[in-house]
Amino acid sequence: MGLIESVILGIVQGLTEFLPVSSSGHLELVKAVLGSDEIGKESMMTTVVLHFATALSTIVVFRKDVAQIFSGLFKFKNNDEFSYSLKIVVSMIPAAIVGVFFDDILEAFFEGRVGLVGLMLLVTGALLFLADRAKLTNKDVSFKHAIIIGISQAIAILPGISRSGATIGTSVLLGIDREKAARFSFLMVVPLILGKIAKDILDGAFTEGNVQFLTLGVGFVAAFLTGLAACTWMIAIVKKSKLTYFSYYCFAVGSIALIWVLIH
Repeated sequence: MGLIESVILGIVQGLTEFLPVSSSGHLELVKAVLGSDEIGKESMMTTVVLHFATALSTIVVFRKDVAQIFSGLFKFKNNDEFSYSLKIVVSMIPAAIVGVFFDDILEAFFEGRVGLVGLMLLVTGALLFLADRAKLTNKDVSFKHAIIIGISQAIAILPGISRSGATIGTSVLLGIDREKAARFSFLMVVPLILGKIAKDILDGAFTEGNVQFLTLGVGFVAAFLTGLAACTWMIAIVKKSKLTYFSYYCFAVGSIALIWVLIH
């Protein structure tokens, strides 16, 4: 994989990890369009590096929140920080279960399934369209909400289902304040990403094939910088109720993906 391809994948990951258009789905589409065998061989390494970059950008943007979560979790006091930390932990359970027990099955969905990506993008578009029409409220995330949002995150493991779109959309439909929904959505994924990275490394993500550190480094920087901008931008978008534009985008890209499958 060349430097230009690495930059493209980094930018795609940085944007789509936070914007509700499915990062995994777009990476699969980009790989299909570029048609590079090397990208497929290096897919696991590339995925690990790019996801770490976006996780790091989330931590930077929400550094104060992350510090409060860790502080609250280890103080074991019955306060708002401890409660919020527990909700983050609860929200991780469904996706963690799916990732641990169904990892081999899930990997089959990331092998050039452009048609599946197209269909799931249409589902994402429908969810965003409905969420943007939900009433504005000031509700906080409850433990019941955390479980439901966590289930949405688990479903969003499928390529084409946007994780941020699914979790924010579900939160808004549950009546949660939009800014609080976006904040919870981005914070709840950080531990899962770091856990998945650790698992992939233990499984040998950096021991197979020829690791091109310069290429991976360039992709990392592109994903990190793009992620910083996209994360900040997404919070403003959710507050202004502009998710409909992304639903149209998902409808368009999903339709194009399905047409691509028919042609090829």
